[in-house]
Amino acid sequence: MAAYLGGSAIQTVGDNPVTAYRQLVQQYAKDLQGNAVDPKVAAQEANAVFRASPITASLSGLWPRLIGVLFKRVPKFGILLGYTALTGDSGEPGFAAATAASILSAPFINPVRMIEKQQRAFLKQTGVEKPIMDIMKESASKYFAPLFRGTVPLMGHSLASAVLGLVGQPRLQKWVQKEVGGTGYLSGSATNLVASAVVSPIYVIVTNPLSRLEVIMQTNSIKGSSISVFAAIKEMGADMAKFGMAGVFRGQGIGIFKAIISLTLFHEGRMFLARQLRSYNIRQGHWVDPKAAK
Repeated sequence: MAAYLGGSAIQTVGDNPVTAYRQLVQQYAKDLQGNAVDPKVAAQEANAVFRASPITASLSGLWPRLIGVLFKRVPKFGILLGYTALTGDSGEPGFAAATAASILSAPFINPVRMIEKQQRAFLKQTGVEKPIMDIMKESASKYFAPLFRGTVPLMGHSLASAVLGLVGQPRLQKWVQKEVGGTGYLSGSATNLVASAVVSPIYVIVTNPLSRLEVIMQTNSIKGSSISVFAAIKEMGADMAKFGMAGVFRGQGIGIFKAIISLTLFHEGRMFLARQLRSYNIRQGHWVDPKAAK
């Protein structure tokens, strides 16, 4: 668990600027008057925000994401690893465990994602990220119900993330290590990068529309009315009718880039920390390597 949490923290810090940029590209699908905007124009507006406040934009939403490593990852990884242990499986978690973790952890994860997106939702208007306490006060006036906006698409997003990122990527990496790494041309980190590069486009194609739904539902004002899943789907449909597939897959390219960075950082950090923790436990006599014992 410690290695998974540490890997998540490394990933979170490393990919935050890309995460922030992708949200803005998707959020600026509409202008302030609610009119659909060409994807190229939306990207230009996101670029303008980053040029005007590069540090603020790059770090926006980082603190709730880091705090969310506990609120988001402990339930998700706990269920993932717990399900694996209870069902008697050994080794890496499987697809059934990923499905259970995705559904059961969504109520814990969603408030953190909502706060993260709200922090950077108004950068274009104010130039600064929205304070967490302001978000909490506005949510409290509605009995914190706004913090659960976007939970339904999150379940699908989380499932794809768990199946492809936590389960598929390690299995693919083992295959790459066996077929390619055995030649000696690629190191462990290089095979990790290759596996992430193969998994990431599939992951982004599956999750990008779900990510769009989350952004639509979570970036409107908390003081206003919530946007339902069906209303968000309708908005995406109108976007596609006007701009074609480019309207649906806004942020696709940056999403693939983000996914490669995120998966690589996470698994490199996770495996590094797992090795360090294993070595520490062996030195302290807390654990004996079965292979060494033989």
